[in-house]
Amino acid sequence: MTGVIRVLLVDDDAIVRAGLRLMLGGAPDIEIVAEAADGAQVPALVTTHRPDLVLMDIRMPGVDGLTATETLRARSGAPEVLVLTTFHTDAHVLGALRAGAAGFLLKDTSPQDIVAAIRTASVGDPVLSPAVARRLIEHVTGGSGKEARAATARARLALLGEREREVALAVGRGHSNAEIARELHLALPTVKTHVSRILTRLDLNNRVQIALLVHDAHA
Repeated sequence: MTGVIRVLLVDDDAIVRAGLRLMLGGAPDIEIVAEAADGAQVPALVTTHRPDLVLMDIRMPGVDGLTATETLRARSGAPEVLVLTTFHTDAHVLGALRAGAAGFLLKDTSPQDIVAAIRTASVGDPVLSPAVARRLIEHVTGGSGKEARAATARARLALLGEREREVALAVGRGHSNAEIARELHLALPTVKTHVSRILTRLDLNNRVQIALLVHDAHA
């Protein structure tokens, strides 16, 4: 994607939406194309305005942000979703990432970091607030159900071909497509093809979900 990043704001607090609109208005490559106060409004607004990214709150009346993200990311050609919220329990973080969000930020994140995160997430690259990253690490390295998650994840990775597994493991280490191409001596388009096949075979939405699966498998 090139040019201006088209953003849909989704938050039930009108003051928060106004603040975000004011803050993001200073970025020349970001345009707020629409706003929503409830997750139920998201599908229609996405169809009408075709945003590149949805900046999504979690707790909203009617349809919450996690449900809205999962519904949206199941659509063909769906925009990326970046969660921006005050809530960061394990359930919220993992729920958002497993639903297909490209990132998870807290509302106390600095304006410049939110702008940078929008640019990163708009192309599908993962972005997490430091506090959220710590919770994710804690989840991967311990907690209840660790063995069951690992067994399930390993079984899913076993569905991949050898080269696809190598690419998945590299994604799990946080490597970019270019880095994977150099590491595995592959052409960049070949790496992109492998990533697309991994997403399709494992019914995943983005690289974040690949990384979560790899981490669970090796927990």
